[in-house]
Amino acid sequence: MAKQKSVFICQKCAAESPKWIGKCPSCGEWNSYVEEVVVKERSGLSASSRLTRSVVKPIHEITSIQKDRLITGISEFDRILGGGVVPGSLILLGGDPGIGKSTLALQVAMEANFKVLYVSGEESDEQIKMRAERLGVNNKNCYVLCETLLDEILNHIHDVSPALVVIDSIQTLYTDQIESSPGSVSQVRECSSRLLRLAKETGTPILLIGHITKEGTIAGPKVLEHIVDTVLQFEGDLNHVFRILRVNKNRFGATSELAIFEMRESGLIQVLNPSEILISQSDEELSGVAIAATIDGLRPYLVEIQSLVSSAVYGTPQRSSTGFDTRRLNMLLAVLEKKASFRLATKDVFINIAGGLRISDPAVDLALVVAILSSSVDLPVSKKICFAAEVGLTGEVRPVSRIIQRIKEAEKLGFEKIYISRYNSKNIKASDYKIKVVFIGRVEELVKSVFAGNYNVS
Repeated sequence: MAKQKSVFICQKCAAESPKWIGKCPSCGEWNSYVEEVVVKERSGLSASSRLTRSVVKPIHEITSIQKDRLITGISEFDRILGGGVVPGSLILLGGDPGIGKSTLALQVAMEANFKVLYVSGEESDEQIKMRAERLGVNNKNCYVLCETLLDEILNHIHDVSPALVVIDSIQTLYTDQIESSPGSVSQVRECSSRLLRLAKETGTPILLIGHITKEGTIAGPKVLEHIVDTVLQFEGDLNHVFRILRVNKNRFGATSELAIFEMRESGLIQVLNPSEILISQSDEELSGVAIAATIDGLRPYLVEIQSLVSSAVYGTPQRSSTGFDTRRLNMLLAVLEKKASFRLATKDVFINIAGGLRISDPAVDLALVVAILSSSVDLPVSKKICFAAEVGLTGEVRPVSRIIQRIKEAEKLGFEKIYISRYNSKNIKASDYKIKVVFIGRVEELVKSVFAGNYNVS
């Protein structure tokens, strides 16, 4: 006999309460508690009988099984996953509405050379067919199911036996065991747990699409991100054509990986060389622009740093940055004020990372400093020069990791000179590269070297 009870659950953090309360004591959210009816099945097994179901083994007696990854046919998607989709893995793909999550998932299903079951709870089969025709790909191995009841979906998965399952989206699924609407915390938690159990028992990888809240986080309980094996974040400005796919969590590969796609009428196109789109192709040299050699995950690429320094109109100078940490920007401005004698305390400073990227690599510090100084003195920096080093609080130019990959990427793109930290010279032999490698140790040296004395600290 089923035991039924009603609880109040926070829709933000999934905290439970026996009665309604205005403010959640766990996450601090106001008016987030919703009453949900929870049905729990009584188990006829005793604690001792349940323990006999599991077997404890020494780790050296466990046989490791190497399974080949599934190659989807989209090389950038496979690369950020670590070389393909791992059998039995649960992947969560999140992103803003209209950013292209369903398009990417359908392209993965249509490009694969194995059987894929595409489950949609938001579109009809005719709409999916129209989108597939727009993509211009015809795959007879792709099966479409329009269903939201989880039990029916599980039955179809057992009948079809696909190599990959795509769920669009997890917030539309529901189960009869819980008397609450689809998308609620209880439904999302229960449906994702049962899908995880299916993936691990049958070895079938499942790709879940998740909605995004107005705060930019994946909707539903935070436990959803904890139980999945991989969390992918699809980002981008709807006013631009480029989309960025990031890896926030990956149990089978490196995190902080990045892939760039271009949204066209025919779907998402892979950008195999990000440096070509992140650097301006204009021949005109402008002040306030510098090129940084950065690395995201395992891929080196060059990105353009844009800066604008102007006299403050209001009493308090503005400090604004797009794609870069504003607190670190303030730190670098203080270093320039103290160590390079540039008077920036009364100036407005605006920073922009070209291409809509968000950069957390400290190696862009040197390029950011050069861009600020270039805009301040209104002197352009040659587009054949790039920078890769961190700037410390005392004004020293600090080394960064994987400097050889950065130098090779700059050399491949035709740059003539790269500035790096003097402390990287132990592992670098400048004569091995066609590009000129310049070693510096202080910010003061950088100013004199880049601008050749043609600067005014006032």
